[in-house]
Amino acid sequence: MSARTPNPSPEQYPDRNKERIPVSATQQPQDHAARAAELVEAHNRTVGADALPVGILTPLTLPGDPTAGELAVRGAVLGARYAAEHGVGPGIRFVLENDQRGANEEHMSRSAVGGLAKLAFVDRVAAVVGQWHLRTTPTVAAAAEEIGLPLFIENGHNTATSNRRYVFRTYFSIADRAPLMATFVREQGFKRIALVAADTVFGQMLADTLAEELRSTVPGAELHRIDFAQDGVSNLDDQLRSVAAFGPDLLLNIGVVRTNYMLIESAVRAGVLPGTPMMVCFPFPMRSDDYWRLAGKAGAGVVWPATRFSGTWPGLTPIGQWFVDHYQQEFGSFPPDNSLNAFTDVTILAQAAAAADGTGRTDIHRALESETFVTWRGPVSFPWSEDDAPHHQPPEIVLMHYRRFGDTVDDAVVVWPQESISGPYHPTGE
Repeated sequence: MSARTPNPSPEQYPDRNKERIPVSATQQPQDHAARAAELVEAHNRTVGADALPVGILTPLTLPGDPTAGELAVRGAVLGARYAAEHGVGPGIRFVLENDQRGANEEHMSRSAVGGLAKLAFVDRVAAVVGQWHLRTTPTVAAAAEEIGLPLFIENGHNTATSNRRYVFRTYFSIADRAPLMATFVREQGFKRIALVAADTVFGQMLADTLAEELRSTVPGAELHRIDFAQDGVSNLDDQLRSVAAFGPDLLLNIGVVRTNYMLIESAVRAGVLPGTPMMVCFPFPMRSDDYWRLAGKAGAGVVWPATRFSGTWPGLTPIGQWFVDHYQQEFGSFPPDNSLNAFTDVTILAQAAAAADGTGRTDIHRALESETFVTWRGPVSFPWSEDDAPHHQPPEIVLMHYRRFGDTVDDAVVVWPQESISGPYHPTGE
């Protein structure tokens, strides 16, 4: 049974750049940009003239995800602060660029590439971090490769690092997470699986990759896939009524920013939630205050893929513990993946600058490929080889789980893979 529209291949996803996300009277979309700019300006006042210039190209306004962008800026600034406090490198001076600057008037990817061009040719940065949206990353990565500008991306695009010498990643891809999710589905005995996916690049790439993995991993799997238009949608009631009629063992929520919670709301109205196990496909539940405020009790039992990272994880290195402590002290919550990724990438750049002969792009790039770097999870290196993506160095991935309404990240348990399980799985919450 299927209710999906034909999709292009993963290499040719349509550019869904003209999204319009309604803003309520209580939302202040410029707050993210203002807070991020304040953090960067305060940091830059502490560095000298010989500091390494690093661009942060990230979404800070609509129609992108300004929350993710602000979180990336937090991590980047803390990374530079760690390097300064520990005498690593010459210091880092940031140039902040909102990759959504012109996205209301032109394609989002064009706006992002324009931001990269400004960072490369006007600001003359030595490296760039902060790319969050899959919609913008392929064109930004292609431009960085052509320019010869080291770029760290913070998302899971499957092919963004493939055969690219100047593009780096310390996060996991969609292709990395799909086998883990599919084997968990098999082990739980789920057969009837509903996939409800946004028509963005992330939504379609994830749904395609995961559907293929489920078919090859779960014997007898019955997939009911529904794709919906992210642009302008106000509810997903029709789609979730179709899911209810299908009667799934598992709901795969492949919504993106805004529609991830809209999908939960419509699932409640359709009677799918609570009562049906739900897996979401990126780690937004880690923003636990927002998650419970927007998902409510229907969100109990959720499972999501995430980096194996917590303040109590025994594998956390001293640099990782410093990050957790200082993030919680400054921002009052546990750091999400967005912040962790940017922190990791900036501390790697600081170490590269310390080892390099200078702070030019060629110097930094040579150091990135030749040195080994201390990170929150241990040593990481990026030696170039003939492999498809030698600069893609992901962390260990696990499936995390909230058992009870109101759980925080510290309460979450790991439910897969088998060797990492830290607590029982309650499919619809305790």
